[in-house]
Amino acid sequence: MIEPEEFPEVESAQVTNISQATVQTVHAQLVRMHQADAETVNAEEVEMRNSAAGSIHAKQVSGNMLLVGAVSADEFAAENIGVGAVRAEKAAVSGYTGAVVAGTADVHHGMTGLVAGREIHVSDSRTVLLLARNVDGNVTTLFSTRDALLIGLVSGLFSAIMILLGRMLTRRN
Repeated sequence: MIEPEEFPEVESAQVTNISQATVQTVHAQLVRMHQADAETVNAEEVEMRNSAAGSIHAKQVSGNMLLVGAVSADEFAAENIGVGAVRAEKAAVSGYTGAVVAGTADVHHGMTGLVAGREIHVSDSRTVLLLARNVDGNVTTLFSTRDALLIGLVSGLFSAIMILLGRMLTRRN
């Protein structure tokens, strides 16, 4: 078994191409990954195919068949993905995503836990919670913005009542 300390670290290259390899950290202007994985990627632009990363910090990220823990980017566009969280000004996702927080988000043919943003465009997708100023498209949502507010108010009220009841019962004893 390879220990994490043994993974190579790629630093400050203009262009870094990684194919069929595992690296710990990559810092470059342009990172291209094919059938590779990295713990952390910091770059201006990232292109990934059949690859995985723990976290990505970049201006622009694109790819197909990705598995990523967290992405922070100005623009993110990927298909056939499994991503924990995406934070971007513009995001276009297709696949399974835990959370997408973006100014403008396009969600196509996928499942997402949370989608939040100003403009959301959806096509044949499911979400658990959708928070948006404007929504366009065909989406099945478990909770809308109104539902989320109602659930928050009811759970807050219920919590306050339980705390008051708990205090009243402890004062009697």
